[in-house]
Amino acid sequence: MGEPDWLAPGIACDLAFGSMARPAATVAARSALEGITVDLAATALDSRRKRLLLADMDATIIHQESLDELAAVAGVGARVADVTARAMAGEIDFATSVRERVGLLAGQPATLLTETQKRLSLRPGARELVATMRADGAVTALVSGGFTVFARQIAAAAGFDHYEANELEIIDELLTGKVAEPVLGGPHKEATLRRLATENDIALSETIVVGDGANDRFAIAAAGLGVALHGKAVLKAAADVSIEHADLTSLLYIQGYRQAEFVT
Repeated sequence: MGEPDWLAPGIACDLAFGSMARPAATVAARSALEGITVDLAATALDSRRKRLLLADMDATIIHQESLDELAAVAGVGARVADVTARAMAGEIDFATSVRERVGLLAGQPATLLTETQKRLSLRPGARELVATMRADGAVTALVSGGFTVFARQIAAAAGFDHYEANELEIIDELLTGKVAEPVLGGPHKEATLRRLATENDIALSETIVVGDGANDRFAIAAAGLGVALHGKAVLKAAADVSIEHADLTSLLYIQGYRQAEFVT
């Protein structure tokens, strides 16, 4: 391996591995860094800086699971959180889990949505990731299996170009316990990735997807670079890179951005 090229002093560096295959380079780097708490990604130089970012929202761009937060405000948090955990681990079908969880909210006042919005917070590095990639000409999209009322807020706060999510049904200012069909889940995220790439004349090899749960695995497998951020086991198995320690700026370092290039 070559000498370290520090992208950020003491935080992130590149190690050139020449013609060594990515799996072999990963093993070599792991061996060299044994015992050090660090994230590692082996990437090719070709198309390293991606032109399209697609990100999950819940537990990825924000700390929280927004539906769990809504349920907590509504007083059914424990029941909903259990279903969420099983869905994100891939133990139950995502669309079915959404219908089941939303059903527990039937009859609740829509004002709870505003209360829930106040509980949501961006993960560190979210704004820098989106702003830096946009400044470099990339298209950025927030695509969530959650709900538009929250995705709209988070997309604006983080600076995404585009957002998509599910719609909660509200009648007479009350949640009906239903979600508009079809429920947008994993296959929709992949379809959105492919559609946005086509619309913007971007090859899939020039895309990066980040998520944490089982419903992100379709888009992650299709992307040029799939990143699991503090991901569930089923997602890490499908991802090219698994981030366990760093924040969202790690996606910039993986693409070769230097800290001095970050847009804040």
